[in-house]
Amino acid sequence: MPGPATEAPAGLPADWPHRDASRRVRSGGVDWHVQVFDPTEPPATGAAPDLLLLHGTGASSHSWRDVAPQLAQRCRVLVPDLPGHAYTARPTGAGLTLPGMAALLGGLLKTLDSRPVALVGHSAGAAIAARMALDGQAEPACVVSLNGAWLPPAGSGRWFYEPMARLLAHNPFVPALFAFQAGRPAMLQRLVDSTGSRLDASGLALYRRLVSDSRHVGAVLAMMASWDLTPLLQDLHRLRPALHLVVSEGDLTVPPATSKAAAQRVAGAVWHRLPRLGHLAHEEDPQALAGLLRAIVEAPIDGSSPYVYPD
Repeated sequence: MPGPATEAPAGLPADWPHRDASRRVRSGGVDWHVQVFDPTEPPATGAAPDLLLLHGTGASSHSWRDVAPQLAQRCRVLVPDLPGHAYTARPTGAGLTLPGMAALLGGLLKTLDSRPVALVGHSAGAAIAARMALDGQAEPACVVSLNGAWLPPAGSGRWFYEPMARLLAHNPFVPALFAFQAGRPAMLQRLVDSTGSRLDASGLALYRRLVSDSRHVGAVLAMMASWDLTPLLQDLHRLRPALHLVVSEGDLTVPPATSKAAAQRVAGAVWHRLPRLGHLAHEEDPQALAGLLRAIVEAPIDGSSPYVYPD
């Protein structure tokens, strides 16, 4: 693996999914947790292309645990924890703003000498992927949005986030209190149910570890307080890579209509419909999602839909 890296970062649980793929990478003043899945069927000549998978707000690389290995047949798959999330350290300055996170991830790719052919982002990860492409932090052939968070819950701009999230993020007691409450099984179950997805016991246990960590919770609140999606929406018409919008019809966190905000701004954007599934579709049906993502990435980027999810 190119670039400075050591074995798994300190504090990573021994039973964390794919711990053997975990690396600690120092880049941009941040200690990153990155999981690297080498191709199981590497090309006879040349290097395998890279894919970058980005998780959403409040999650971690674990959310791709059942998808990443399936994508790592002909590709090398890179799955970092976002800044401040899980086992990646919290950055200073503007590192939790949308442009800041995109720049830090761009620096991470340089450290790893990686030029991904595709950026795949779930929820807020989709916005980060688009910002990376717009800002020249990566030059992928396509950006794939899985239930992308193109708008905050209020509908546009940042007014929903700013007053409440800033208040919570700057209160030193809130992250610990939230972590204590969210870590309770009943509360966590309600949080997951509110996404429209259903997770098994092992999936719930992984989220329980995250939401019980006040450091992780504090960074998530600070990220929400720092984000402004209006400039991204204004810039989307300049997006050069092909944009694929994968949308779950049962998503209760980011309604499917939200992705229309992106589709209306990007000429030739391709729409992929997922019936039945919720916001965490890649954790509910990883086999189908891996098939869809593999088809998108490996098919010629010609504006056609290469895969139809089975009804």
